[in-house]
Amino acid sequence: MNVDICLPAYNEQLILETNTNKILNYLKKLEGDFNWHIYIVVNGSNDDSINIAKKLSEENKKVSFYELKQSGKGRAIKYCWQKSEAEYFIYMDIDLAVSLESFPDLIEELSNGHDLVWGSRHLSKSKVKRGVFRSFSSLAYNVFSKTALNHNYSDLQCGFKGINNRIKDNVLDKIEDDNWFFDTELIIWSKELKYSLKEIPVNWQEDRYQERKSKVKVLKDAKSFVYKTMKLRKKLKKIRKNDK
Repeated sequence: MNVDICLPAYNEQLILETNTNKILNYLKKLEGDFNWHIYIVVNGSNDDSINIAKKLSEENKKVSFYELKQSGKGRAIKYCWQKSEAEYFIYMDIDLAVSLESFPDLIEELSNGHDLVWGSRHLSKSKVKRGVFRSFSSLAYNVFSKTALNHNYSDLQCGFKGINNRIKDNVLDKIEDDNWFFDTELIIWSKELKYSLKEIPVNWQEDRYQERKSKVKVLKDAKSFVYKTMKLRKKLKKIRKNDK
């Protein structure tokens, strides 16, 4: 079992080295029959992230890096995914909002045959520390997206997902967004094409690093998400109508 792990990094000099090393140390101790490699994708950064990524790759043969001139979480993941030749592909946010203790569950569900597995902050067994406003906005978007996109998942946007290569050729080229909406598109297109999907509970904590500002702009992103959700809904309706 070969696994590539993608870490998108946009101006993450404060935590990139520390958290990459945390992931490295965790995976080295993790028992299991799988090979893994970490890819840091520095995208559109104007801080020292690229030099830190280079340093990490020089110090550890299990780490490589890509540099993209344009920013965008979705862009970084898609680029890394296209380059990957591994059987499984995992991406996670470099702030490690999702505890690494959830990693074995992700691997287990992928090895059990699910095509797409991701963490959810809203399952009954999930442990979440999050502000009231961010919690409300996340739940509100999920209710809205359930109605607009006809799904029954509890969390589309958690930055902790694993994919196998069965959906690579048929889903990746359908995803248009290069930013945060990438996650929603990935799940909804995978559902539409009838792949096996699985949510798992996670231990998720907001603002683990007080010195680092979140990249999420709630009000601005909410407006963009509504627009992109309705655009995706329209596209899906057109496809379904043509398939009849």
